[in-house]
Amino acid sequence: MQIAISMRLVLLLALLLPQPARANPVDNIPMYAISLVGSPYRLGGTSPQTGVDCSGFVGHVYKTVAGIQLPRDSLMISESAQALAQDALLPGDLVFFNTLDRPFSHVGIYLGDGRFVHASSSRSGRVMISRLEDAYWRERFDGARRIPSSITIQTARVELE
Repeated sequence: MQIAISMRLVLLLALLLPQPARANPVDNIPMYAISLVGSPYRLGGTSPQTGVDCSGFVGHVYKTVAGIQLPRDSLMISESAQALAQDALLPGDLVFFNTLDRPFSHVGIYLGDGRFVHASSSRSGRVMISRLEDAYWRERFDGARRIPSSITIQTARVELE
């Protein structure tokens, strides 16, 4: 409870304080993703109001913040993004896990400092923040990916036309 209140306070302060101009809308992805912590989990869901699953959550965040339409499935998202080493992760990058005995079956958004936000499962029932070094996630880590900036540029052009 204390962590949730602290996270909401940090988010509120970040939204109220003047922000420097950002070169890329993808830079806003972690902040928006954090604002959805506590949203309900729903298998197949794509709306934070009615529930999201992991790929629905990631897709909603990227579409809302950057206008990027990602594939609906976590494996397909991994195939459309650039692979990168775990030590090269930046906030807004994607982290993938093998949670269903198949590669890239779960996806979350990296926040920095070893933390990521994701629509966990029907067991947890909500969007939450976890740590990559937690035993469960460390053992199932499948890799990291970055959405290429060229996708951002192409998507922005298509939406403006």
